[in-house]
Amino acid sequence: MTTDTTSPRTAAAPPAAAPAAPAAPSGRRARRSGALAVVPLLLFTAVAFGLPAAAMLDGAFTVKDPATGATGYGLDNLTASWQGAYRTALLGSVKLSATSAVLAALLGLLLAQAVVSSPLRALREAVLTASGVLANFGGVPLAFAFVATLGNSGVLTRKLGLADTGWNLYTFWGLVLVYLYFLVPLMVLTITPALDGLRTQWREAAQNNGATHRQYWQHVALPVLAPSLLGGFVLLFGSAFAAYATAAAMVGSSVPLVTLQIADAISGNVLIGQENVALALSLDMVLVAGLVMAVYLPLQRRSARWLA
Repeated sequence: MTTDTTSPRTAAAPPAAAPAAPAAPSGRRARRSGALAVVPLLLFTAVAFGLPAAAMLDGAFTVKDPATGATGYGLDNLTASWQGAYRTALLGSVKLSATSAVLAALLGLLLAQAVVSSPLRALREAVLTASGVLANFGGVPLAFAFVATLGNSGVLTRKLGLADTGWNLYTFWGLVLVYLYFLVPLMVLTITPALDGLRTQWREAAQNNGATHRQYWQHVALPVLAPSLLGGFVLLFGSAFAAYATAAAMVGSSVPLVTLQIADAISGNVLIGQENVALALSLDMVLVAGLVMAVYLPLQRRSARWLA
């Protein structure tokens, strides 16, 4: 006969209840905290961008009567910015930006593909690091470097005898060459993540189905990369369109550009009563930049969806 020797005092006590977890903040409180965190950014944006934009709009539509000095609102400044030398400068900037962007997109794609397909990791890191530096190298230092190298009395111009061939750096194509110096690295930085997103299985599937290297790029890779390529082109176009210091230091007024016209108008090199034409030209540039961003953002989202 067995007896139960366990007494009530030595019996195992039931486990203690775990402490209650702190209640999660309500959705309304979380949204309120997120809104308060964004307030400093909104204030900075309003001061740094909103006030200059409001001043530009006010000045672009403010017309001054040269006879009486009275001011009022009208479209005379915008109308003047679309005529004569101003129109030529605006079209010149668009032409220069489009040409530079197309060439930089092609060269940047080829260079980025060579780097991505290379087995040397050190080469990839070196090219991407150099691209990050060169993409931000511009302005007067870049103009001086090219003038000292390929100008009329530049080192390479004398050694290679380029002057005898009619070479002239201070022209439209010379400016395109200078712009490529910082646009090609920018394209490499832009398109490399998209090239990394091309999956190896796509190439292998194309090869298993008998596709050649050209057919793979024509029917698989380029259609997938098309949004990224177009987005990169738009980004390059905007960068070239907004560039000022390099062109001002190198070509002056020999190549008509809207940024140079704005500088002349701000310095007072305009007719009486057209002092605000510079603000109207700035508004034209903002409109072009807005169109560029309207094209770029949807392409970027589509590219991210394909290459995710």
